[in-house]
Amino acid sequence: MTDLNAGSSDFLVLKNKVMQQLNFIYNEVELSTNSDLLSDELIALMRIEESCQSPAPHKNHWTQKDVVMITYGDSIVKADEKPLVTLQHFMNQYLQKSVNSVHILPFFPYSSDDGFSVIDYSSVNESLGGWDEIKEIASSRRLMSDLVINHCSSRSAWFENFIRGEGPGHDFFYTASPEDDLSEVVRPRTSDLLRETETGKGKQHVWCTFSHDQVDFDFRNPEVLKSFVSIIRLYLDMGVKIFRFDAVAFLWKKLNSSSINLPETHEVVRLLRTLIEHAQSDAIIITETNIPNSQNLTYLGNANEAHAIYNFSLPPLLINTLVTGDCLYLKRWLMSMPPSQNGTTYFNFIASHDGIGLRPAEGLLNDYELTTLVETMQTFGGKVSWRNTELGQQKAYEINIALFDALQGTTRGKDELGLQRFICAHAIMFGLEGIPGVYIHSLLGTQNDYDKVANTQQNRSINRHRWDYDELQKHLGKPKDHHAIVLASLKELLELRIKQPAFHPNATQFTLHLGLQLFGFWRQSQDRQQSIFCVSNITDQDMELSINDLNLVMTDNWFELIEGVELEMHQETIMMKPYQTLWLTNRIIE
Repeated sequence: MTDLNAGSSDFLVLKNKVMQQLNFIYNEVELSTNSDLLSDELIALMRIEESCQSPAPHKNHWTQKDVVMITYGDSIVKADEKPLVTLQHFMNQYLQKSVNSVHILPFFPYSSDDGFSVIDYSSVNESLGGWDEIKEIASSRRLMSDLVINHCSSRSAWFENFIRGEGPGHDFFYTASPEDDLSEVVRPRTSDLLRETETGKGKQHVWCTFSHDQVDFDFRNPEVLKSFVSIIRLYLDMGVKIFRFDAVAFLWKKLNSSSINLPETHEVVRLLRTLIEHAQSDAIIITETNIPNSQNLTYLGNANEAHAIYNFSLPPLLINTLVTGDCLYLKRWLMSMPPSQNGTTYFNFIASHDGIGLRPAEGLLNDYELTTLVETMQTFGGKVSWRNTELGQQKAYEINIALFDALQGTTRGKDELGLQRFICAHAIMFGLEGIPGVYIHSLLGTQNDYDKVANTQQNRSINRHRWDYDELQKHLGKPKDHHAIVLASLKELLELRIKQPAFHPNATQFTLHLGLQLFGFWRQSQDRQQSIFCVSNITDQDMELSINDLNLVMTDNWFELIEGVELEMHQETIMMKPYQTLWLTNRIIE
């Protein structure tokens, strides 16, 4: 009886919290229903019991053992086998000890943008498999799924009903007039914002942040919110534990505003978190907001919004560091990053299905550095995607290139140190505060796919290769093949990482001052028993590390984890090869 009473009390707290959040979201909107009734509907849709208990605040739902592989459902294919089955076989065969989580990029029926123009949120693309295959993967690994919440496909049943002017979805989409002042709107595309559409109610102009096949929802209509709560509940039932809120910064639109990062958008994220964590306490939200760093950080809220945010500034800054041999900007950024409080963390990555976003580097790299980075990537075969600025100018939005090719040289051109540079990038990322996300094509050392770009006419296809599993296995079976070397090297680093409590996503981190050619930071476990000094030579020359610069407590025995050697008691320096990384620790965890 005591537990029931406690649960009932928590349920009332939940109900009041949801009502307050709804009142904030719909403050300027004339609701067709009241927040009391709507809160009941949302809680019922999530099937939250009256005996629920409030989640513990500031609880970390992750450890150093969490590593996420990012992949499409069909990044690896095998004849006469469902791609999701092939993916499971690949992970079981090659990643059993190193990767415990997987982000399968949109696996739903879609019409464009490689999955991000969803036709039907409630089913699995039959070319990949079905919900049974999704649940099988979720039974052995933590599953991360996209919630494509800003827009859907123009071929969806909802939008077809919008065109007809009746049925579910007929009032789900945001419209504006070409006469409206839209000059303040911030978006990452150069296409026209409004799509002219003939409907049963006459000519409408539908808001399209990304493309005219991706029509934006109107969250001023509570029915849209209710539909997405139902979708979240379905995904939880199918085993999803991590929700990636795609392009969420653009969710709420408002005329005469930038229509990005609006207060209502943040409150919707907080509301969905409230519902998700009461329905399943260990499920988490990661927001995907490819925007300047200071704006991105706001999505952590006060540990009441996203559990984690994509560390979008890391890819351009880390790649810039390694191709210039100068860590000034990376070091300056790392020093400015606030430690994530318990209950929040960073999602670190240096490659993904998209390109290297440049907006998150704005204000961190100046125009000269950005231009140099773009030009260097172009010499390595990269493509550039553009956006319109507020002043109507075109500016580089992202660089499209496979990471393996992006690191094949420096600003002076290609060299023979690409593999070492590539491994160094990952060694740095694996040591940083946060959860590492590794793109499958980085694990495999996949290179630029020019044929796919030619076939799709899309720059992003350059880094979306599709492997034949039999061909891939032949590569991975040859020890001297660069694909095999990359996979073995990254797995070795990950298997070391997941044993070290100092690499917990919320373990203490301090930036080291070792000059501009050595990049370093210190991690300390939450129980203060283990320290790890992470130092990388980010140049193509041998460099000398002074032990005195690290202030090691020499009463301890110090070990270098990657090479597996012990430092001599009175050793004063370590000679570091080009792009070598050291993980120096006072405590080896077997």
